[in-house]
Amino acid sequence: MDTLDTYLHQWRLKLSVAKTVSSAFHLNNREANRELNVTIKSKRLNFEACPTYLGVKLDRALTYRQHLVNLRDKVTARCALIRYLAGTSWGASAKTLRTSTLALVYAPAEYCAPVWSRSYHTHQVDTGLNEAMRTVSGCLRPTPTEQLPVLAGIPPPDIRRKAASVAIALRSE
Repeated sequence: MDTLDTYLHQWRLKLSVAKTVSSAFHLNNREANRELNVTIKSKRLNFEACPTYLGVKLDRALTYRQHLVNLRDKVTARCALIRYLAGTSWGASAKTLRTSTLALVYAPAEYCAPVWSRSYHTHQVDTGLNEAMRTVSGCLRPTPTEQLPVLAGIPPPDIRRKAASVAIALRSE
């Protein structure tokens, strides 16, 4: 920690102890509840088992489960807004529904997707996105999920996540 303190002092930076947390990422279950004792300038940093970094909730095994559960809840709430916009007697046009769904539901659902796209828990977000596609297309529940992207005019979630990953890889070259 002395090295970090020297670096911060050299570049005239101040570390906010109130906003900084310590955390450990490991797969050893025996060490799962171990709290790190990290001090900077005689102040102890708070330990957080699942810290949030740039809006992404990290867990000790980097499975992104908690992040995707929170994201599923957010997508579900926004799908309800799209259903209200669709209405039953007055509803918005298909183009308006599609644009609104891409902006309100897909944009937050795909935030940092290249980071968590290979997680086992992505299916939780996909179910909410399928509901949004059902609303846009006007399909009922018995409609096969494979047909929803075609009917809604929106590429499948896994293809959109792969495209985002490829776009980032191409930009880094």
